[in-house]
Amino acid sequence: MATLNALAHTLRVLHKPGQPLLLANVYDAITAKAVGALPSSHALATASWSIAAAAGLDDNDLDLETNLRAVKAIAPVAKQFNKPLTVDFQDGYGMRLEEGVSRLIALGVAGINLEDTNNETGKIYTIEEAAERVRRVMDTAALNGVPEFAVNARTDTLVHDNPLGDAINRGKAFLAAGATNVFVWGGSKRGGLSRPEVEQLTEAFGGKLNVMLKLGPGHLTVKDVGAIGVARCSLGPALQFPAAGAFAKAAEDFLNS
Repeated sequence: MATLNALAHTLRVLHKPGQPLLLANVYDAITAKAVGALPSSHALATASWSIAAAAGLDDNDLDLETNLRAVKAIAPVAKQFNKPLTVDFQDGYGMRLEEGVSRLIALGVAGINLEDTNNETGKIYTIEEAAERVRRVMDTAALNGVPEFAVNARTDTLVHDNPLGDAINRGKAFLAAGATNVFVWGGSKRGGLSRPEVEQLTEAFGGKLNVMLKLGPGHLTVKDVGAIGVARCSLGPALQFPAAGAFAKAAEDFLNS
């Protein structure tokens, strides 16, 4: 799959510390077309929370088949615009990790977001277990002809009340295992990463950090984290909320006309 490997290489190269790759996360073909058509959009990325919500599920209840069903609708759009697609693959679905990655690659996916919490047990994998799962993804991708597959390895360790140092140790292990980038999830009960935390993580990872930004005043901006030196910014489900609100408002205006 030379073409897909080339797209995966492009996705990797787009991660530039100080000039972050901006990902406006999508969750269906409509949103993928809206974002993919924008000249300022260089890659497409899904958000599992949004895909789950569109399917009437909670994020933790999203299964492999439902996630793949959404990807099947989104992947042709990415191909249409010749842009790499990275998929929020949650925790990799346990023992189906290799199967899932192989099926994603068959659909034309160039990279994934992989978490280090086991959704079945709610427990975080050990550093060794989580790093091994990153290696398994990279080995599977290579066997499927995509050695440049881009893994954004997420750690939930802060949500489990562990110190920032553990996030740094995990991130370094993930990068050593072949990950392109590290995503340190701040968690809702922490209000996201603070500026000092972003600065420490950016320094520790040589800029190979994903920051999920929050929209609105009072939060870190693209300009802020770019100046710090991060390589990637995402929005998660943030765009789904105003989109649903606009739909509801338009429907209300019509129904009340």
